Amino acid sequence: MALIIGLLAIYLNNLFITIAPALVLLSVLLLILIFRNPLTGLILLLTYCFFMAILNREIGQIPFGTGVEVIALLTWLSVWYNASRFDFKALNNDLVWLMVGWFAISVVQIINPSGASPQGWLQEIRSTALAPLLITPLAILLINSKRRLNLFLVLILTFSFLASLHGLKQLFIGLSPGEQAFLADGGAETHVINGQLRIFSFYSDASQFGPMQALIGLIALILAVGLNGWIKKLLLLSLAILSFYGMIISGTRGAFFVVAIGIIAAIILSRNLKVIVFGGGLSLAAFVFLKYTYIGNANYNIYRLRSSLDPSDASLNMRIINQQKLSEYLAAKPFGEGLGIIGHWGREYNPGHYLSTIAPDSYWVKVWAMYGIVGFVIFFCLWMYILGKCAGMIWKVNDKNLRTKLTALYAGVAGIFVCSYGNEVMNAMPALIIFQMSAGIIYVMCTKYIQTNKQ
Repeated sequence: MALIIGLLAIYLNNLFITIAPALVLLSVLLLILIFRNPLTGLILLLTYCFFMAILNREIGQIPFGTGVEVIALLTWLSVWYNASRFDFKALNNDLVWLMVGWFAISVVQIINPSGASPQGWLQEIRSTALAPLLITPLAILLINSKRRLNLFLVLILTFSFLASLHGLKQLFIGLSPGEQAFLADGGAETHVINGQLRIFSFYSDASQFGPMQALIGLIALILAVGLNGWIKKLLLLSLAILSFYGMIISGTRGAFFVVAIGIIAAIILSRNLKVIVFGGGLSLAAFVFLKYTYIGNANYNIYRLRSSLDPSDASLNMRIINQQKLSEYLAAKPFGEGLGIIGHWGREYNPGHYLSTIAPDSYWVKVWAMYGIVGFVIFFCLWMYILGKCAGMIWKVNDKNLRTKLTALYAGVAGIFVCSYGNEVMNAMPALIIFQMSAGIIYVMCTKYIQTNKQ
């Protein structure tokens, strides 16, 4: 692997000639560390997923997306190499089997009679089914203690803090050459609205930056409220405020629903009547502020966020029109038109197909188009079951600190799932890896807690 990386670097760009030996040595070192401890591989994967988009934008030419599968497979090889350290019985749960089942359904879509390109199917299945299948069991095996849960939280909070700072840099200082090229190559069409730049930080676009900032702001806020220690509370609250500001300047209206749904979920799981009443009152006040007042409309970002609750919004109406078109077209296609038929891969590999001309603007809609109403019902029921099961498991956890951390992750999973109705979020990095790892962590930590307290 190290040799291949070095040769590719030299072939693709002369700039790498001088650093190719360092890349080879670094690759060898990482391989050694991964095979000594599979957790290193999972940490590397998490880190890579956060920074993959900026590498692609600033360097280009190299298929960085493939790195996700490479690191995940190396980590699985390390797990196999160190098999004696693990209790694989932990993987015998409904979450893992549901991921296996969804992957099987996705594989069968290769024979969908619509005639969709196999290349489009291959590209789409990587994020839709393969990544969840690889990542979720790894989280169950490797993030199985309070110490490792804390490490996971620190990593995602730190990376998102850096993303917030980079977003502020874009807003107040300016864009890098790669970011300017991104706008010049067509990104400006969706990222410069009425002369206002939608901030995207080092993620692929603003529709990823906004929900990610909402997700981390939500997690930080819940942790700030539930954990002890004023210094810890102050740091987490500061991060929450910074993240919510990042959400606003992204101009991604759907990100609001990550916070709204997540807060509702956290309030219910708090099991505290005072929190339910107080939190419910604040949430209602925030809704009324956005829905029924015009305060702050002079600020474009607040105005755009408020438009997410406006049923007459032009963007929302366009999405409804597209969904009506899809409804008519898919009425006689209960199993959809196959993976990669719509969205980015549809435009690239199925340019002559009708569905490739319609923007899904939603992961739920994308699943509906690819898998049909039958597949969408399975997808929706699958995740509603997982959300319900996770909530029930967290409800049984009496350890306050652990319950707070798991509640924060659960709120993020619930928020991202609902937000994916408006944007493709749960199938894109880094939201995808946080989403899947969080579900796996909730399962393993709750299971261990319940089993320990039964003994």
